[in-house]
This record gives sequence, structure tokens and C-alpha cells, in this order.
Amino acid sequence: MMYKALRVLLLTLLLPASLAPAHARVYLVSVGVADYPGTQNDLTLPARDAYTIDSIYAKNSNVTSRRLQNRQATRENILSAMRTTYAAAGENDIVVLFFSGHGYRGGFVAYDGKMSYTEVRQAMAASRCRNKMIFADACFSGKIRTDRREARNSMQAARKARVMLFLSSRSDETSIENRRMENGFFTTFLQRGLRGGADADRDRVITARELYDYVHDGVVKLSNGKQHPVMWGRFSDDMPVMKWPKKKKKH
Repeated sequence: MMYKALRVLLLTLLLPASLAPAHARVYLVSVGVADYPGTQNDLTLPARDAYTIDSIYAKNSNVTSRRLQNRQATRENILSAMRTTYAAAGENDIVVLFFSGHGYRGGFVAYDGKMSYTEVRQAMAASRCRNKMIFADACFSGKIRTDRREARNSMQAARKARVMLFLSSRSDETSIENRRMENGFFTTFLQRGLRGGADADRDRVITARELYDYVHDGVVKLSNGKQHPVMWGRFSDDMPVMKWPKKKKKH
């Protein structure tokens, strides 16, 4: 499994496990582009994907979020929303970018054109937060690291910015969407996992490893082996991706 192969390399580079404290806050920018200029590049579900992820985080009272859909999701609007939203994050908070739409080798396609991973990383790097992550439901999203030189540069950049990337597919795969479903395959299992499906030990903290295992296995099964999510970057298996408040005991 790709995750296990990468994990061997990452063991010498991992940050110390940094489970977010109870007061940790999530800072989310959720982006979905289904309606691109013209009609030939239009998709079906990305705007709904962005709404779904934003709605899940909104159920967690300790969240600050910004959602951009379709024509709102220009390159400058996305980067500006990231810089503004993430600026308030503390060292032990959680910073998240969710993107659903077209992808290309080296980045994502905003409403008005390409947005490189370097630009995204720079917008994230300004935050002092230690728990940074990107969820990308984009065709060929794995192409961020297809070329060996580009892969090395992107991996080094991810380590420097301390960013976890969770990409919906390998470099030679499309990210599948079915018009009869509410969300794309990747977002379907991502949202289920974040809601609690991935919380294997039921401690109300969903870690990177728990989320990867849940989403990867679900997408591979649903797609009959045609789509394989990948996760890489510099992070601990125990890095929190969602922390739900403890349930109050009934008296």
C-alpha cells in the first residue's frame, strides 16, 4: 500500500505527535468549482462537495470557516481567504484547505485559472499552526508529485510548511463522481470519516492514520480498484484532523 511505503521514509522526518488540546480551534477554507467558464470543463459535484465539508465542520462549535464555490473561487479569492482565515490560528490549532474541482500537475484549477501548490503552500506557511492539511478531490491530484524533480521539490516544500496532503487519486487516475451520489467518491468517504466513521478507537479525535485507512479502503472498494487516495508530507500518524467535543455525561 502506498501509504506504508511512504511511512518508512517519513519515520525519520516526523514531527512529534501533537494531539490538539481541548481548546484547539479549526480554521477551514472549503472550495468547490463545478461551473467553470464555458461548458466544456464543467463538473457535477465539486460545489456540493465544498458545501458538505463546510457543513460537517460547522457542526463542531470550535470552527472558523470560509466557503468559496464556482465563480467565487478565483485564484486570488482562495489565496486571500487562506491568508486571512489562517492568520488567527495558534500553534496547536488545526488549519485545513479542502478543494474539489479540476487538478493539474503541480496544483489545482481555480475558477479563473491554475493555482500552483507553491502558492497554496506559501499561503499556509505564514501560519504558525503545526497541524496543517490539504484535502483535494481533484482528477489526477497525485500529479502534484508525478515528475521526479517536481516530486522532490514538492515534498521538500511540504516538509518545510509542515503540511499533510491527502489527495483523492494517484497521478494516473481520475477522481470519480457519480451523478446519482451526493458527493464524489473521495469526498463521500472523507465526510463520513470526519463525522466519526474513521474514529477507530472512539476517543472523539480523528487522526491522520485513522482517516487515511478509512477513506482509502472505502474509495478503493467503491471504485472497484480504479481510484486510490494517497497521503504524504511531514506529519505524525497521530496528527489530529478533527477533534469532536466530548459527549456530556447524563445524570
